[in-house]
Amino acid sequence: MKLEKLNPLTPEYLESIGFVWHTDNDNTSYVADEIVEITEDEANAYYEACNELYDMFCEAGEYVIENDLFHEINIPFNLVDLIKESWENDVHWHLYSRFDLAGGIDGKPIKLIEFNADTPTALFETAVIQWAMLKANGLDEASQFNNMFEALKDNFKRIITLDSHIEKFEEYYKDLGWKILFSSISGSSEDENTTKLLQHIASEAGFNTDFEFMDRVQFNDEGIFKEDELFEFWFKLVPWEDIGIEESELALILTDIIKEKKAIIFNPAYTLMFQSKGFMKILWDLYPNHPLLLETSFEPLENKKQVEKRCFGREGANTKIINEDGSIDVETAGEYEGHKAIYQEYVELPTDSEGNSYQAGVFFAYEACGLGFRRGEKILNNMSKFVGHIIK
Repeated sequence: MKLEKLNPLTPEYLESIGFVWHTDNDNTSYVADEIVEITEDEANAYYEACNELYDMFCEAGEYVIENDLFHEINIPFNLVDLIKESWENDVHWHLYSRFDLAGGIDGKPIKLIEFNADTPTALFETAVIQWAMLKANGLDEASQFNNMFEALKDNFKRIITLDSHIEKFEEYYKDLGWKILFSSISGSSEDENTTKLLQHIASEAGFNTDFEFMDRVQFNDEGIFKEDELFEFWFKLVPWEDIGIEESELALILTDIIKEKKAIIFNPAYTLMFQSKGFMKILWDLYPNHPLLLETSFEPLENKKQVEKRCFGREGANTKIINEDGSIDVETAGEYEGHKAIYQEYVELPTDSEGNSYQAGVFFAYEACGLGFRRGEKILNNMSKFVGHIIK
């Protein structure tokens, strides 16, 4: 793989645009001062692969619902009705998500590792920071697979038009005047500023918007409120599984709100199915040996190097790489031990000359729209670095 050295953006500049999580706990920069060089063909391959994968996820989602496979993929029981309600009605629009992939830049085939469909991170980095790095270094900022800002802006309009004809947005919205409330948990500048970036994009699209921290939003039978103001749309950068497990009363209220059509929530509850790593097993059952998939099972694979991970684990926690003979190559601890395990065929990530691993992340908003990379050890964690790219 090819890397190009760049002059880094200064902390002062990053903070001026709201990107305040630029330095890790060990005082190293979170954003690498190198970018990955890819070809136009490689960018197109990522685009085509993720569009195909999303169609597969939709087919598999229907299969899960028809066959009541929620328990198999570790879905909290109190979110099942909410998932079904959101799946059945097109108004529950999937706003954005991120595919994590191996391969694609090393002459090896693209393989799906998992799908961050509910609360994907690295939005700010992918949409804004890597573009700004090219511009600051006198490079062509358009030489990226990165139209995320416009793709998200258009996809916000589709929550009104519900189809590809976004030019109808103003005509439809003028009569409705609906508002979107954006929420994140308090105390996390990354979550807050990522949410406010999405709020800014929605405002650019033409929506009336507001922001409130999660613990101050009001929920009742009439809908979702900030103080006394009712909001027809609510975006929450809070994982659905956390609501199901930790906020059972809220899960019931939100189910009633959706059933009674009092509000629409983004991302929809059905994205929790896609978010579950157990969904990879469903995909493998429906599309065995598909070139974009890795063999996945709820039981250890025989005579194969594999990865054991938890259905709703995050940031590489509670993950093991298991050798063919059953010995442990490397493993991590974490707080997700209580979640169901899956076993996924191991695939080598692309590496640089220093042995660092690179995982591609491709955002999806109606279609694949933005590429970025995470760099780290074999098991990527919250100390992994963000690495931008350029098409050459």
